[in-house]
Amino acid sequence: MSFQEVTLELLHGFGITCLLFVVTWVLSIPLGVLFCSLSLSRLKFIRKIMQVFFWVIRGTPLMLQIIVVFYVPGLLFNIPSTSRMIAVIVALVINYSVYFSEIFRSGYQSINKGQREASLVLGLNKREMFFNVLLIQIIKRVIPPITNETISLVKDTALARVIAINEVIMTAQNIVSTYAIIWVLFYTGVFYLVFNGVLSLLLKGLEKKLQYFEA
Repeated sequence: MSFQEVTLELLHGFGITCLLFVVTWVLSIPLGVLFCSLSLSRLKFIRKIMQVFFWVIRGTPLMLQIIVVFYVPGLLFNIPSTSRMIAVIVALVINYSVYFSEIFRSGYQSINKGQREASLVLGLNKREMFFNVLLIQIIKRVIPPITNETISLVKDTALARVIAINEVIMTAQNIVSTYAIIWVLFYTGVFYLVFNGVLSLLLKGLEKKLQYFEA
């Protein structure tokens, strides 16, 4: 294969990688907020359930979670296997929602309690306090760890090949096995470097715009 043909093949696989990333990121952020609110619930049994759930997700490999989501429903409940793409997205979304939830929780708890008390004294209700006083500060504080998790997510999409999703790494492996040209695997690194570089710049730009909220 020529360099141009290899590039076109990898771009097709990278399109799958980008799709997995975008859908997972868009869904896991709001789900992470929901998990965060549940983990901070006033009801003790809800907090305990979330603690166990977080322990399971954080304590097991993402690769195993993808395999479980794809195969276990059929093995245990005789449910026909779902789409491979959907299975990967579900596993990625659940996994990253847990990590984003912990980031949001730490960001929320890092806000000085005095600000909450002052907001209530000034007559703001809890909704107004959250959206007008706390939200922007929380966003500012969570952007750096979210950037790290976002970059990790881009790389973790490569685990989709475990259930034969033809993302960029699997595409490269297929080319290597067919044409015996090993450099193709190293070439995939360029795609990840460029994509992660763009994402880092975008998130750092957002962080700089919020610098005036620096405590």
